[in-house]
Amino acid sequence: MIRPQDSLQLALRALGAHRLRSFLTLLGIAVGIAAVILLTSIGEGIHRFVLAEFTQFGTNVISVAPGRTKTAGHSPAGIPTSVRPLTLDDARALERLPHITGMTATVWGNSEVSANGRLRRTTINGVGAQMLKVFAIRVRSGQFLPADEAENARAFVVLGAKLKEELFGSANPLGARVRVGSLQFRVIGVLEAKGQILGFDLDDAAYIPTARALELYNRDGVMKVDLSYEADVPVAAVSARVRQALVARHGREDFTLTTQEDMLRTLSRILAVLTMAVGALGSISLLVGGVGIVTIMTIAVSERTSEIGLLVALGAPRRTILGLFLGEAVALSALGGLLGLLLGVGLAQLIHLVLPALPVHTPLSFVLLAEAIALSIGLLAGVLPARRAARLNAVDALRAE
Repeated sequence: MIRPQDSLQLALRALGAHRLRSFLTLLGIAVGIAAVILLTSIGEGIHRFVLAEFTQFGTNVISVAPGRTKTAGHSPAGIPTSVRPLTLDDARALERLPHITGMTATVWGNSEVSANGRLRRTTINGVGAQMLKVFAIRVRSGQFLPADEAENARAFVVLGAKLKEELFGSANPLGARVRVGSLQFRVIGVLEAKGQILGFDLDDAAYIPTARALELYNRDGVMKVDLSYEADVPVAAVSARVRQALVARHGREDFTLTTQEDMLRTLSRILAVLTMAVGALGSISLLVGGVGIVTIMTIAVSERTSEIGLLVALGAPRRTILGLFLGEAVALSALGGLLGLLLGVGLAQLIHLVLPALPVHTPLSFVLLAEAIALSIGLLAGVLPARRAARLNAVDALRAE
Protein backbone atom coordinates (compact mmCIF):
# COMPACT_ATOMS: atom_id res chain seq x y z
CA MET A 1 0.00 0.00 0.00
CA ILE A 2 1.47 3.36 -1.07
CA ARG A 3 1.17 6.12 1.49
CA PRO A 4 -0.52 9.40 0.41
CA GLN A 5 2.72 11.36 0.91
CA ASP A 6 4.56 8.89 -1.32
CA SER A 7 1.87 9.29 -4.02
CA LEU A 8 2.25 13.08 -3.82
CA GLN A 9 6.02 12.78 -4.06
CA LEU A 10 5.75 10.51 -7.11
CA ALA A 11 3.32 12.91 -8.82
CA LEU A 12 5.56 15.93 -8.25
CA ARG A 13 8.64 14.01 -9.34
CA ALA A 14 6.88 12.96 -12.54
CA LEU A 15 5.97 16.59 -13.29
CA GLY A 16 9.50 17.74 -12.51
CA ALA A 17 11.00 15.16 -14.84
CA HIS A 18 9.48 17.00 -17.81
CA ARG A 19 9.63 20.60 -16.65
CA LEU A 20 9.15 22.31 -20.02
CA ARG A 21 6.22 20.11 -21.03
CA SER A 22 4.57 20.53 -17.63
CA PHE A 23 5.13 24.31 -17.71
CA LEU A 24 3.59 24.71 -21.16
CA THR A 25 0.58 22.66 -20.07
CA LEU A 26 -0.07 24.64 -16.91
CA LEU A 27 0.54 27.84 -18.91
CA GLY A 28 -2.49 26.93 -21.04
CA ILE A 29 -4.63 26.76 -17.90
CA ALA A 30 -3.03 29.96 -16.56
CA VAL A 31 -3.89 31.94 -19.71
CA GLY A 32 -7.49 30.74 -19.54
CA ILE A 33 -7.87 31.63 -15.85
CA ALA A 34 -6.19 35.01 -16.40
CA ALA A 35 -8.58 35.79 -19.27
CA VAL A 36 -11.61 34.88 -17.15
CA ILE A 37 -10.40 36.91 -14.16
CA LEU A 38 -9.51 39.95 -16.29
CA LEU A 39 -12.76 40.05 -18.26
CA THR A 40 -15.01 39.39 -15.26
CA SER A 41 -13.12 41.99 -13.21
CA ILE A 42 -13.76 44.62 -15.86
CA GLY A 43 -17.38 43.50 -16.19
CA GLU A 44 -17.97 43.57 -12.42
CA GLY A 45 -16.28 46.96 -12.17
CA ILE A 46 -18.58 48.42 -14.81
CA HIS A 47 -21.54 46.74 -13.06
CA ARG A 48 -20.73 48.45 -9.76
CA PHE A 49 -19.96 51.78 -11.45
CA VAL A 50 -23.31 51.95 -13.27
CA LEU A 51 -25.29 50.97 -10.16
CA ALA A 52 -23.41 53.56 -8.10
CA GLU A 53 -24.26 56.21 -10.70
CA PHE A 54 -27.95 55.43 -10.26
CA THR A 55 -27.99 55.06 -6.49
CA GLN A 56 -26.25 58.39 -5.90
CA PHE A 57 -29.69 59.93 -6.41
CA GLY A 58 -31.33 57.69 -3.83
CA THR A 59 -33.12 54.37 -4.15
CA ASN A 60 -36.50 55.17 -2.55
CA VAL A 61 -37.93 56.92 -5.60
CA ILE A 62 -41.11 56.34 -7.61
CA SER A 63 -41.58 58.06 -10.98
CA VAL A 64 -44.98 58.70 -12.53
CA ALA A 65 -45.18 59.51 -16.26
CA PRO A 66 -48.27 60.29 -18.36
CA GLY A 67 -49.37 57.54 -20.71
CA ARG A 68 -49.78 53.84 -20.07
CA THR A 69 -46.98 51.52 -21.16
CA LYS A 70 -48.65 48.51 -22.78
CA THR A 71 -47.11 45.06 -23.02
CA ALA A 72 -49.22 43.95 -25.99
CA GLY A 73 -50.92 45.53 -28.95
CA HIS A 74 -50.21 48.85 -30.60
CA SER A 75 -51.94 52.00 -31.75
CA PRO A 76 -52.79 52.35 -35.45
CA ALA A 77 -49.99 54.04 -37.38
CA GLY A 78 -50.27 57.81 -37.47
CA ILE A 79 -53.05 57.99 -34.85
CA PRO A 80 -51.76 59.31 -31.50
CA THR A 81 -53.37 58.03 -28.32
CA SER A 82 -55.21 60.54 -26.16
CA VAL A 83 -53.39 60.80 -22.84
CA ARG A 84 -54.59 62.99 -20.02
CA PRO A 85 -51.63 65.09 -18.86
CA LEU A 86 -50.23 64.98 -15.34
CA THR A 87 -50.94 68.34 -13.76
CA LEU A 88 -49.49 70.23 -10.83
CA ASP A 89 -52.72 69.47 -8.97
CA ASP A 90 -52.06 65.73 -9.50
CA ALA A 91 -48.54 66.20 -8.17
CA ARG A 92 -49.74 68.04 -5.06
CA ALA A 93 -52.34 65.31 -4.42
CA LEU A 94 -49.63 62.63 -4.54
CA GLU A 95 -47.43 64.67 -2.22
CA ARG A 96 -50.12 64.44 0.49
CA LEU A 97 -50.22 60.62 0.43
CA PRO A 98 -48.96 58.69 3.51
CA HIS A 99 -45.23 57.82 3.64
CA ILE A 100 -44.32 60.32 0.87
CA THR A 101 -41.32 62.40 1.99
CA GLY A 102 -40.71 64.52 -1.10
CA MET A 103 -42.17 65.40 -4.49
CA THR A 104 -40.91 67.18 -7.59
CA ALA A 105 -42.86 67.64 -10.81
CA THR A 106 -40.54 68.01 -13.79
CA VAL A 107 -40.67 69.70 -17.19
CA TRP A 108 -37.58 69.97 -19.34
CA GLY A 109 -36.56 71.53 -22.62
CA ASN A 110 -33.69 73.19 -24.44
CA SER A 111 -33.32 76.97 -24.56
CA GLU A 112 -30.82 79.75 -24.99
CA VAL A 113 -29.46 81.17 -21.73
CA SER A 114 -27.78 84.57 -21.70
CA ALA A 115 -26.06 86.42 -18.86
CA ASN A 116 -22.94 88.46 -18.20
CA GLY A 117 -22.60 89.14 -21.93
CA ARG A 118 -22.44 85.41 -22.74
CA LEU A 119 -24.91 83.18 -24.57
CA ARG A 120 -25.35 79.41 -24.33
CA ARG A 121 -27.94 76.83 -25.34
CA THR A 122 -28.51 74.26 -22.61
CA THR A 123 -31.04 72.07 -20.83
CA ILE A 124 -33.68 73.82 -18.73
CA ASN A 125 -35.31 71.76 -15.98
CA GLY A 126 -38.55 72.92 -14.40
CA VAL A 127 -38.55 71.30 -10.95
CA GLY A 128 -40.15 71.55 -7.54
CA ALA A 129 -38.66 72.94 -4.34
CA GLN A 130 -38.14 69.41 -2.96
CA MET A 131 -35.94 68.16 -5.79
CA LEU A 132 -32.91 68.21 -3.49
CA LYS A 133 -34.66 65.91 -1.02
CA VAL A 134 -35.90 63.51 -3.70
CA PHE A 135 -32.59 63.14 -5.58
CA ALA A 136 -30.00 63.79 -2.84
CA ILE A 137 -28.49 66.83 -4.59
CA ARG A 138 -26.73 69.62 -2.68
CA VAL A 139 -26.41 73.36 -3.15
CA ARG A 140 -22.85 74.70 -3.33
CA SER A 141 -23.73 78.36 -2.81
CA GLY A 142 -26.91 80.33 -2.24
CA GLN A 143 -30.14 78.38 -1.90
CA PHE A 144 -32.49 76.20 -3.93
CA LEU A 145 -35.87 77.17 -5.32
CA PRO A 146 -38.35 78.25 -2.60
CA ALA A 147 -41.64 76.43 -2.02
CA ASP A 148 -43.84 79.00 -3.78
CA GLU A 149 -47.41 78.33 -4.85
CA ALA A 150 -47.56 77.46 -8.55
CA GLU A 151 -49.68 80.51 -9.32
CA ASN A 152 -47.13 82.81 -7.66
CA ALA A 153 -43.85 81.06 -8.50
CA ARG A 154 -41.12 83.67 -8.52
CA ALA A 155 -38.71 83.96 -11.45
CA PHE A 156 -35.72 82.35 -9.72
CA VAL A 157 -33.09 80.12 -11.32
CA VAL A 158 -30.47 77.76 -9.87
CA LEU A 159 -27.46 77.02 -12.06
CA GLY A 160 -25.60 73.77 -12.52
CA ALA A 161 -21.88 73.92 -11.68
CA LYS A 162 -20.71 73.76 -15.32
CA LEU A 163 -23.27 76.28 -16.57
CA LYS A 164 -22.23 78.72 -13.83
CA GLU A 165 -18.59 78.48 -14.96
CA GLU A 166 -19.56 78.98 -18.60
CA LEU A 167 -21.65 82.09 -17.89
CA PHE A 168 -19.88 83.73 -14.95
CA GLY A 169 -16.44 82.14 -14.68
CA SER A 170 -15.05 82.69 -11.17
CA ALA A 171 -17.42 85.60 -10.44
CA ASN A 172 -20.24 85.27 -7.92
CA PRO A 173 -23.50 84.84 -9.89
CA LEU A 174 -25.91 85.21 -6.94
CA GLY A 175 -28.39 87.99 -7.60
CA ALA A 176 -27.46 88.30 -11.29
CA ARG A 177 -30.11 88.46 -13.99
CA VAL A 178 -30.30 85.61 -16.50
CA ARG A 179 -32.47 85.41 -19.59
CA VAL A 180 -33.85 81.95 -20.31
CA GLY A 181 -35.63 81.89 -23.65
CA SER A 182 -38.05 84.82 -23.51
CA LEU A 183 -38.19 85.04 -19.69
CA GLN A 184 -35.99 86.84 -17.15
CA PHE A 185 -34.79 85.08 -13.97
CA ARG A 186 -32.65 85.97 -10.98
CA VAL A 187 -29.89 83.56 -9.85
CA ILE A 188 -30.35 82.42 -6.24
CA GLY A 189 -28.10 79.37 -6.10
CA VAL A 190 -25.47 77.10 -7.66
CA LEU A 191 -25.56 73.31 -7.32
CA GLU A 192 -22.63 71.07 -6.42
CA ALA A 193 -21.10 69.21 -9.36
CA LYS A 194 -22.69 65.80 -9.99
CA GLY A 195 -21.09 64.84 -13.30
CA GLN A 196 -22.72 62.82 -16.06
CA ILE A 197 -25.06 59.87 -15.90
CA LEU A 198 -25.73 57.81 -19.05
CA GLY A 199 -24.62 60.70 -21.25
CA PHE A 200 -26.67 63.43 -19.51
CA ASP A 201 -24.59 66.26 -18.04
CA LEU A 202 -26.43 67.26 -14.88
CA ASP A 203 -24.09 70.20 -14.29
CA ASP A 204 -24.70 71.83 -17.68
CA ALA A 205 -28.32 72.75 -16.87
CA ALA A 206 -30.48 75.45 -15.28
CA TYR A 207 -33.27 74.75 -12.77
CA ILE A 208 -36.40 76.94 -12.64
CA PRO A 209 -39.83 76.48 -10.96
CA THR A 210 -42.08 73.96 -12.70
CA ALA A 211 -44.85 76.52 -13.27
CA ARG A 212 -42.41 78.84 -15.02
CA ALA A 213 -41.19 75.97 -17.24
CA LEU A 214 -44.80 75.20 -18.21
CA GLU A 215 -45.14 78.83 -19.26
CA LEU A 216 -41.78 78.85 -21.07
CA TYR A 217 -42.57 75.75 -23.14
CA ASN A 218 -46.33 76.35 -23.41
CA ARG A 219 -47.27 72.99 -21.91
CA ASP A 220 -50.47 71.87 -20.16
CA GLY A 221 -48.90 69.18 -18.01
CA VAL A 222 -45.65 67.99 -16.52
CA MET A 223 -43.46 65.30 -18.07
CA LYS A 224 -43.09 63.28 -14.88
CA VAL A 225 -43.60 63.37 -11.13
CA ASP A 226 -40.89 61.92 -8.88
CA LEU A 227 -41.77 60.88 -5.33
CA SER A 228 -39.47 59.84 -2.50
CA TYR A 229 -40.85 57.68 0.30
CA GLU A 230 -39.84 56.43 3.74
CA ALA A 231 -37.04 53.86 3.59
CA ASP A 232 -38.73 51.32 5.90
CA VAL A 233 -41.98 51.18 3.88
CA PRO A 234 -42.35 48.50 1.15
CA VAL A 235 -42.30 50.03 -2.31
CA ALA A 236 -45.31 47.91 -3.34
CA ALA A 237 -47.49 49.51 -0.67
CA VAL A 238 -46.50 53.05 -1.70
CA SER A 239 -46.96 52.26 -5.41
CA ALA A 240 -50.45 50.88 -4.71
CA ARG A 241 -51.47 54.11 -2.95
CA VAL A 242 -50.06 56.26 -5.76
CA ARG A 243 -51.87 54.20 -8.39
CA GLN A 244 -55.14 54.28 -6.44
CA ALA A 245 -54.98 58.06 -5.98
CA LEU A 246 -54.31 58.78 -9.67
CA VAL A 247 -56.97 56.36 -10.91
CA ALA A 248 -59.46 58.12 -8.64
CA ARG A 249 -58.49 61.48 -10.15
CA HIS A 250 -58.24 60.40 -13.81
CA GLY A 251 -60.95 57.74 -13.88
CA ARG A 252 -58.59 55.22 -15.46
CA GLU A 253 -54.96 54.11 -15.38
CA ASP A 254 -53.52 56.37 -18.07
CA PHE A 255 -50.08 56.68 -16.48
CA THR A 256 -46.99 54.57 -15.86
CA LEU A 257 -45.30 53.94 -12.51
CA THR A 258 -41.58 53.14 -12.43
CA THR A 259 -39.83 52.40 -9.15
CA GLN A 260 -36.12 52.93 -8.65
CA GLU A 261 -35.95 49.51 -6.99
CA ASP A 262 -37.37 47.73 -10.05
CA MET A 263 -35.12 49.68 -12.39
CA LEU A 264 -32.01 48.86 -10.37
CA ARG A 265 -32.99 45.19 -10.15
CA THR A 266 -33.49 44.97 -13.91
CA LEU A 267 -30.28 46.86 -14.59
CA SER A 268 -28.33 44.67 -12.18
CA ARG A 269 -29.69 41.53 -13.84
CA ILE A 270 -28.68 42.75 -17.31
CA LEU A 271 -25.18 43.74 -16.16
CA ALA A 272 -24.72 40.42 -14.35
CA VAL A 273 -25.59 38.54 -17.56
CA LEU A 274 -23.09 40.66 -19.51
CA THR A 275 -20.41 39.94 -16.88
CA MET A 276 -21.04 36.21 -17.14
CA ALA A 277 -21.03 36.43 -20.95
CA VAL A 278 -17.58 38.03 -21.12
CA GLY A 279 -16.36 35.52 -18.54
CA ALA A 280 -17.67 32.69 -20.73
CA LEU A 281 -15.71 34.09 -23.67
CA GLY A 282 -12.55 33.99 -21.60
CA SER A 283 -13.27 30.42 -20.52
CA ILE A 284 -12.77 29.21 -24.10
CA SER A 285 -9.06 29.38 -23.31
CA LEU A 286 -9.68 26.97 -20.42
CA LEU A 287 -10.99 24.41 -22.87
CA VAL A 288 -7.70 24.61 -24.73
CA GLY A 289 -5.85 24.13 -21.44
CA GLY A 290 -7.97 21.07 -20.65
CA VAL A 291 -7.09 19.51 -24.00
CA GLY A 292 -3.42 20.13 -23.16
CA ILE A 293 -3.74 18.22 -19.88
CA VAL A 294 -5.44 15.27 -21.62
CA THR A 295 -2.61 15.19 -24.14
CA ILE A 296 0.26 15.30 -21.63
CA MET A 297 -1.36 12.72 -19.32
CA THR A 298 -1.97 10.35 -22.23
CA ILE A 299 1.69 10.68 -23.24
CA ALA A 300 2.72 10.15 -19.61
CA VAL A 301 0.79 6.87 -19.42
CA SER A 302 2.44 5.64 -22.59
CA GLU A 303 5.92 6.61 -21.38
CA ARG A 304 5.49 5.10 -17.91
CA THR A 305 3.84 1.79 -18.80
CA SER A 306 6.63 -0.28 -17.24
CA GLU A 307 6.52 1.86 -14.07
CA ILE A 308 2.79 1.20 -13.80
CA GLY A 309 3.37 -2.54 -14.25
CA LEU A 310 5.96 -2.52 -11.47
CA LEU A 311 3.59 -0.72 -9.09
CA VAL A 312 0.84 -3.25 -9.82
CA ALA A 313 3.28 -6.17 -9.39
CA LEU A 314 4.34 -4.75 -6.01
CA GLY A 315 0.70 -4.82 -4.88
CA ALA A 316 -0.44 -1.27 -5.53
CA PRO A 317 -4.26 -1.24 -5.82
CA ARG A 318 -5.86 -0.03 -9.03
CA ARG A 319 -7.36 2.96 -7.18
CA THR A 320 -3.83 4.00 -6.14
CA ILE A 321 -2.71 4.03 -9.79
CA LEU A 322 -5.86 5.97 -10.68
CA GLY A 323 -5.25 8.47 -7.87
CA LEU A 324 -1.60 8.89 -8.85
CA PHE A 325 -2.37 10.06 -12.39
CA LEU A 326 -5.41 12.06 -11.34
CA GLY A 327 -3.22 13.78 -8.77
CA GLU A 328 -0.73 14.78 -11.45
CA ALA A 329 -3.51 16.25 -13.61
CA VAL A 330 -5.05 18.16 -10.68
CA ALA A 331 -1.63 19.42 -9.58
CA LEU A 332 -0.97 20.76 -13.09
CA SER A 333 -4.33 22.56 -13.22
CA ALA A 334 -4.02 23.88 -9.64
CA LEU A 335 -0.57 25.38 -10.32
CA GLY A 336 -1.85 26.78 -13.61
CA GLY A 337 -4.86 28.23 -11.80
CA LEU A 338 -2.69 29.98 -9.22
CA LEU A 339 -0.45 31.40 -11.93
CA GLY A 340 -3.54 32.52 -13.86
CA LEU A 341 -4.97 34.25 -10.78
CA LEU A 342 -1.76 36.19 -10.30
CA LEU A 343 -1.69 37.16 -13.98
CA GLY A 344 -5.37 38.09 -14.13
CA VAL A 345 -5.46 40.20 -10.95
CA GLY A 346 -2.12 41.81 -11.83
CA LEU A 347 -3.28 42.75 -15.34
CA ALA A 348 -6.60 44.06 -13.99
CA GLN A 349 -4.82 46.35 -11.53
CA LEU A 350 -2.33 47.44 -14.19
CA ILE A 351 -5.17 48.40 -16.53
CA HIS A 352 -6.81 50.36 -13.70
CA LEU A 353 -3.56 52.24 -13.06
CA VAL A 354 -3.09 53.06 -16.76
CA LEU A 355 -6.80 53.88 -17.29
CA PRO A 356 -8.18 55.15 -13.95
CA ALA A 357 -11.55 55.93 -15.58
CA LEU A 358 -12.07 52.23 -16.32
CA PRO A 359 -13.54 50.61 -13.18
CA VAL A 360 -12.03 47.23 -12.27
CA HIS A 361 -13.14 45.03 -9.38
CA THR A 362 -12.20 41.42 -8.62
CA PRO A 363 -14.53 39.86 -6.01
CA LEU A 364 -13.18 37.01 -3.86
CA SER A 365 -16.01 34.81 -5.17
CA PHE A 366 -14.61 35.11 -8.71
CA VAL A 367 -11.15 34.12 -7.49
CA LEU A 368 -12.44 31.03 -5.67
CA LEU A 369 -14.70 30.07 -8.60
CA ALA A 370 -11.84 30.38 -11.09
CA GLU A 371 -9.56 28.16 -9.00
CA ALA A 372 -12.38 25.62 -8.54
CA ILE A 373 -12.90 25.57 -12.31
CA ALA A 374 -9.17 24.97 -12.86
CA LEU A 375 -9.19 22.02 -10.43
CA SER A 376 -12.32 20.60 -12.05
CA ILE A 377 -10.76 20.81 -15.51
CA GLY A 378 -7.68 18.98 -14.26
CA LEU A 379 -9.82 16.30 -12.65
CA LEU A 380 -11.99 15.77 -15.74
CA ALA A 381 -9.05 15.91 -18.16
CA GLY A 382 -7.11 13.34 -16.15
CA VAL A 383 -9.90 10.77 -15.78
CA LEU A 384 -9.47 8.94 -19.12
CA PRO A 385 -5.66 8.67 -19.02
CA ALA A 386 -5.77 7.66 -15.34
CA ARG A 387 -8.38 4.96 -15.96
CA ARG A 388 -6.29 3.64 -18.84
CA ALA A 389 -3.25 3.44 -16.55
CA ALA A 390 -5.22 1.69 -13.79
CA ARG A 391 -6.53 -0.96 -16.21
CA LEU A 392 -3.12 -1.99 -17.57
CA ASN A 393 -2.22 -5.64 -17.08
CA ALA A 394 0.87 -6.01 -14.87
CA VAL A 395 2.58 -8.63 -17.07
CA ASP A 396 1.96 -6.74 -20.33
CA ALA A 397 3.07 -3.49 -18.70
CA LEU A 398 6.34 -4.99 -17.40
CA ARG A 399 7.13 -6.32 -20.91
CA ALA A 400 6.79 -2.81 -22.42
CA GLU A 401 9.92 -0.92 -23.34
